[in-house]
Amino acid sequence: MNDKAKALLEGGPQDLPERIVPIATPGADLKIELRNGYEHFRRTARHADTPEGTLRVYEWWERTELPG
Repeated sequence: MNDKAKALLEGGPQDLPERIVPIATPGADLKIELRNGYEHFRRTARHADTPEGTLRVYEWWERTELPG
């Protein structure tokens, strides 16, 4: 994992605990666990200036629920 790679999350639930998250595999979709499910984010071509520097924007595209 690249400890310096991070992404800015855009869209999805308002109560996401973090909007700037580490990226394990740059370019791959991100899956964030939240409230008995996962929020899925896809990489965009956009970048945004953040307090942590210029980061790639990942956009929310779906939620999947965990069984049970």
